[in-house]
Amino acid sequence: MFMLKRLKYLRRMISAYLLPGRSQLTFWHERPEVSPHTPTGELGEYYMTFQSKADYPGPFDTQGIPQLDYRGSLGLQYNPIAIAQFGLGNYNLFRRAPDPERRRRFLLAADWLETHLEKNPAGLAVWNHHFDWDYRTPLKAPWYSGLAQGQGISLLVRAHRETGQTRYLHAARQAFEAFTRLVEEGGVVYRDENGRMWIEEYIVSPPTHILNGFFWASWGLFDFHLATGDPAARNLWEESAATLSDVLQTYDTGFWSLYEHSGTRMRMFASLFYHSLHIVQLRVMALLTGDKVFAATADRWEEYRKSFLKRTRARLHKAIFKLCYY
Repeated sequence: MFMLKRLKYLRRMISAYLLPGRSQLTFWHERPEVSPHTPTGELGEYYMTFQSKADYPGPFDTQGIPQLDYRGSLGLQYNPIAIAQFGLGNYNLFRRAPDPERRRRFLLAADWLETHLEKNPAGLAVWNHHFDWDYRTPLKAPWYSGLAQGQGISLLVRAHRETGQTRYLHAARQAFEAFTRLVEEGGVVYRDENGRMWIEEYIVSPPTHILNGFFWASWGLFDFHLATGDPAARNLWEESAATLSDVLQTYDTGFWSLYEHSGTRMRMFASLFYHSLHIVQLRVMALLTGDKVFAATADRWEEYRKSFLKRTRARLHKAIFKLCYY
């Protein structure tokens, strides 16, 4: 069974990375950039540009909703995170120039999210992924994610701001409830032995604390507070920012960043793309919080990225980890 799982995973990865045509990686692996027009005290442009994601060339369904091609047995799938990022990228471009097509795409994504919230076994409203995913602990459909909850909220509160339609804000409030409950209660929050709050991208046990997902999810809390003034959202945002500031050093290997706390003997290093994404997310956190830890860590990780030897060493670690654990 393990060998069959590994063969299926390797076949899908080879198809995505090496064969011609667009795969899900076409969408995810854009160049990460901080939005140059990001206000820090009001709800405006999203904090990253997502411009390539706004211009995603497809495939789309018949309604114009982006789908990702995961190749192999998975094929075309809806991914709520991708749909949210597609919408946020188009929202940013619409804010800069009032193009009705950008507005249409942005609201199309918001409408999909508003109508596709589903109740999980605990009765909380979540955006489910309806396909199995080969993570270290395999995720069986339907599965939900703290990252999807945060970015869905970020899009919906902007749709409410643009249109005034309360259905968007109602959906955002429903999605926010998952942040008020622990993982074992059906939510997306984990508290460690020190009481620190973590937001989990993948709901697995033990938790793996994926760094990029934690950053993005926390911005949804920040946006929900900006949109509603909800004190619970503000408290959760401040708690998540404090955790991130406190634990950043645990993701720093001295020459590269970790993707997660894998709980395995070998550590899971970030790929070059995710290391670059971490740097951009740290820049955003520095803007939103004023905490100098984020800016200093971004500067240090930028220096790591500039070193050919450190990049090569990190790639080797990443490759060995994948071979051993996937």
